[in-house]
Amino acid sequence: MNIDIIRQDTRGLSDGKIFMNNAGSSLMPSIVVDSMIEYLESEEQLGGYETMNRKADALEEFYDEAARLINTKPSNIAFATSATEAYAKALSSIVFKEGDVIITTTDDYISNQITFISLQKKLNIKIIRTKNLPDNELDLEDLESLINKHNPKLIAVTHIPTNSGLIQDVESVGKLCKQYDVLYLVDACQSVGQLAVDVEKIGCDFLSATGRKFMRGPRGTGFLYVSDKVLEQDYAPLLLDMRGADWTEFDNYELYKTAKRFENWEVSYASLIGFTKALQYANNIGMHAIEHYNKGLSERLRENLRSSGFSVWDWGKNLSSIITFSAPDGDLEKIQNVLKENNIFFSVTHKNSALIDFTRKNINGIVRLSPHYFNTVEEIEMVSDILKQAL
Repeated sequence: MNIDIIRQDTRGLSDGKIFMNNAGSSLMPSIVVDSMIEYLESEEQLGGYETMNRKADALEEFYDEAARLINTKPSNIAFATSATEAYAKALSSIVFKEGDVIITTTDDYISNQITFISLQKKLNIKIIRTKNLPDNELDLEDLESLINKHNPKLIAVTHIPTNSGLIQDVESVGKLCKQYDVLYLVDACQSVGQLAVDVEKIGCDFLSATGRKFMRGPRGTGFLYVSDKVLEQDYAPLLLDMRGADWTEFDNYELYKTAKRFENWEVSYASLIGFTKALQYANNIGMHAIEHYNKGLSERLRENLRSSGFSVWDWGKNLSSIITFSAPDGDLEKIQNVLKENNIFFSVTHKNSALIDFTRKNINGIVRLSPHYFNTVEEIEMVSDILKQAL
């Protein structure tokens, strides 16, 4: 990676800020923004339909780039306006009956947890959360025991929780799902763009991702991966439109063959073009190179914070480029003030967004830093020194 070129490609860094909120919404490369402006200017002159027709080949590149990113085929990719939409459409394609079981984890994303509870209230299904080992890794023996006991309809795992640096062992979960023939849904909202994600190794039936975080795309973008197995079994979202099926008889339709059946007809094609450029940008650098670089930055920052006396709340053997911490007394306000004063971009997560995890850790909130491959080692050291002086 040429860090100098990458930073030159990122106009948002030109004002001297230190941007470390990539787990929230990252800075887009200039090619992403420029391509969106160009597309909108074309719509201004030609209208949306004519622009769509003239740019048809460029729009199709989205599926190629997303497939390349996660090691699948373009036919397994559906564009979405967010990871949440992609996740909800995957869930809506599963016909749940009263008494069905969803097994998830204690570290699943807040919106996913709320969705599961909503399904529980509306359909009277059961939500069961597998245990964590003392080192905070998933207890795979407990998961297998729960599978045998409850015969779940679905297993759902968030690859990287938004509230800690934990990377959950989605590949081992995938092996159990394959062994017991259980549907498997992975939320890769925080992992896609940060580290190499391979759906063949994970073995999932669905995987949802966003554009705005580590992928460095625009807001209002994401995608859903749908496996060949579930496509062949005619899984489709509960509420289809003409993007998903062909109206063949007065009271019948025929599903389209690819994952595009999970899309809606109307989307922002300017955003899709921008997301395509973000995917190309990451693919051209290489996700393994990005993952390796990010790992070095995050390990250095995490160790600096610990050695300075901060409480670091990332528990687990395999940690990501999300670093969560607080002052030894749990205070967050002073840390926030210091970071703001020094033009360092960050995020804060409170207990209501990570109720189970923060109850277990006996904390009310954390400050979150999430460096990415356009950050430098010098920035890591500068942020570390600024925070150390704040204690």
